[in-house]
Amino acid sequence: MCAASALAGDRERYARVFAACDEDSKGYLSREDFKVAVVMLFGYKPSKVEVDSVMASLQQKNSGVLLEEFLNLMTTKKSAQLYHSEIRQIFTAFDMQCRGFLTLEDFKKAFDSVAPKLPKRIIIEAFRLVKGDYHSRAGISRIFRVS
Repeated sequence: MCAASALAGDRERYARVFAACDEDSKGYLSREDFKVAVVMLFGYKPSKVEVDSVMASLQQKNSGVLLEEFLNLMTTKKSAQLYHSEIRQIFTAFDMQCRGFLTLEDFKKAFDSVAPKLPKRIIIEAFRLVKGDYHSRAGISRIFRVS
């Protein structure tokens, strides 16, 4: 399946969830409707901060999230989810001892396998950037903060 077809399929699914959560067919999702829709699509209840952020970012001509806004929000959310999943898979592949962190040696081995001609100083600088000033290793949470 090509990316455009997958995106169209996702948007259709989001539209069906929107319709199912749009109580009384009012044309928008209220705060509570939005929470239910996120649970249906992503399997978790969004925090108050997340919902507040979404509601604050909307055009305040109505009382909730319109269909097109919802489709855009959910498409962005899915992209971010895929991006984090990719980072986690790459991290796991490089964490060969399954320790939950990478050392400078792990970084060097990983970069040597994917970019053998990359200068060592670049690898060391990348590791320094990821690990932070007071650490000797880089855990997945540190990598997410940099990405």
